[in-house]
Amino acid sequence: MTVTTDSVRSALEQGPEHGKVESHLHPAGSFDVADHEVPTGREEIWRFTPLKRLKGLHADAPLDGRNVKASWTAPEGVSVGVVTGDEASALRGVSGWVPNTRFTARVLSEVPSTLLVDVPADVEAGEPIVLEVDGTDAELTSGAHVVLRFGRHSKAVVVLNHTGSAAVAAVVEVVVADGAEASVVSIQDWADDAVHLSHHQARVGRDATYKHAAISFGGDLVRMDANVTYDGPGGSAELLGLYFADAGQHIEHRIFADHTAPRTKSHAVYKGALQGEKAHTVWVGNVLIRKVAEGIETYEENRNLVLTDGCQADSIPNLEIETGEIEGAGHASATARFDDNQLFYLQSRGVSEQEAQRLVVHGFFNDLIRQVGVPSIEDRLLTTVEAELAKNVLKDVGSLAAFGSEA
Repeated sequence: MTVTTDSVRSALEQGPEHGKVESHLHPAGSFDVADHEVPTGREEIWRFTPLKRLKGLHADAPLDGRNVKASWTAPEGVSVGVVTGDEASALRGVSGWVPNTRFTARVLSEVPSTLLVDVPADVEAGEPIVLEVDGTDAELTSGAHVVLRFGRHSKAVVVLNHTGSAAVAAVVEVVVADGAEASVVSIQDWADDAVHLSHHQARVGRDATYKHAAISFGGDLVRMDANVTYDGPGGSAELLGLYFADAGQHIEHRIFADHTAPRTKSHAVYKGALQGEKAHTVWVGNVLIRKVAEGIETYEENRNLVLTDGCQADSIPNLEIETGEIEGAGHASATARFDDNQLFYLQSRGVSEQEAQRLVVHGFFNDLIRQVGVPSIEDRLLTTVEAELAKNVLKDVGSLAAFGSEA
């Protein structure tokens, strides 16, 4: 049977079971760009984002600028390449997702090519599949569509590494077939002038496992949405995030676990540090447990460590529950300065104040870094955290009393 792209889109837009999301944080979607108004900043999903710094990516900036170069390495048995024409069109919405923002609808409508990573069924990739995205010009604006397909019972890790200067709007769609084990690591290590607006959408099959790690250090403004839905019972998603914002940087992460099948799991842990005047981070978590999603388990957690005065960390966890027949659901959120007791303990044993502060920051991130699951990246992250700390001598940290809330 032949299924046209138009018929697939029509099916996706029919109701919640096909991709339309009934959530106050996730408006109903449409593939038609005209259905999405240009954000003003008054909308709930845009109120934290400094729209003036997006270079028009959220509105009508051209998406055809040639300001990034992509290259890749892949182990034997894995296919990576750029597709165009009908093949690219057929991949738009392959994750079962309907665009609910203007920029994502524009990417799927206007960007002519798709970077496709295909891991066939039963293939276990012995090495990570690495996609290098190198920006060359932050004054140009461009769009990108990436599809990562993991076949039944396959096992693989995909790393997206973003460096250089660019202004990019991107949509990454991930399909994890039944029984597969998939990991996606997205590293935003841009130059200081880069703007990166992205949406990652994953569909997790029956008894499949999915790990997504969002790691943001560089860029003037980085905003990433990481969403997941489920194709059948037994699917599990682990959403990890690590970010470090310096003076003037805006780093925003949003996650959405849409439990569309029973006996599914989601676990989100994001940690961030801030230093320097007007460093700003935003984390918005949301879990929607539909009526059909009985027996699910979910937990979301966000921790922020404020290293200097003049920073702002916004942290907003949400749970939307339509059935009481669940195994467990909860969330935690906290923002704090250095802990007095930790610093006192280290200094009382002859450790200098600056070294004590460094050790506390490393301890704050260490457990999360070890969960990434790629040794070379874990070592790189530890080095990057060290480099970030070196940018700002941690003195006069002000009040060291922790503050925050848990639910």
